[in-house]
Amino acid sequence: MQVEEIYARVFAELRPTLATPVISVRFYRFTSLTSNIRLVQGELRVKISDLLSDAPLTVQEALAYILLSKLFRQSPPVEMMSHYKTHLADIQLTGRVHTIRQERGKKLLGAAEGKYFNLDLLFRQINETYFEGLIPKPRLGWSLQRSRTILGHYDASHHAIAISPLLDQRHIPALVVEYVLFHEMLHIKHPVEQKGIRRRIHTRAFKNEEKAFPGFREANAFLKKGLY
Repeated sequence: MQVEEIYARVFAELRPTLATPVISVRFYRFTSLTSNIRLVQGELRVKISDLLSDAPLTVQEALAYILLSKLFRQSPPVEMMSHYKTHLADIQLTGRVHTIRQERGKKLLGAAEGKYFNLDLLFRQINETYFEGLIPKPRLGWSLQRSRTILGHYDASHHAIAISPLLDQRHIPALVVEYVLFHEMLHIKHPVEQKGIRRRIHTRAFKNEEKAFPGFREANAFLKKGLY
């Protein structure tokens, strides 16, 4: 059975009153387990990570339900979500995703020295003060995107920390920048935990140590105001 046949069958099941469109399913060399779907001029276009090209047909079917449900703005069947997530967890555990991200991905960062804050200096100070200098130094830099929703990000595949340049402004308290960087450094100390299909990004140990940061409440209160 071709993957296109699966999408045609699921499409007909979810939208029995609509004519089944021309379906194109392609696998791409993405740097993650990315999948997306679009309905363009009567053609259903599906793009899937090649990490899933050898997935069993039952997994392809589960993904079809998930993507088509998303397209039709409805919740996918619970059993399909569970089956798909279980397969993703198996891929994660083999380390394939991490390896692919290292081989294919490029982490583009700006310089660590900004106009008002130097991330290299802040990292050194935070590392010595709160981690006894034990956090291995990652690549540090101001993000190339001025994101308001992602103020900091640790990329484990490239061992790099990016901080939004919106925080590199005169009116931003140093405590806020230090806290955001401290948060990302905690991701190095407390890696993501994978238990079955569940991934815990912020573990209990992570949260407890984060709350112990001096100025934790003040920094969060400032960030909640969105004054950056």
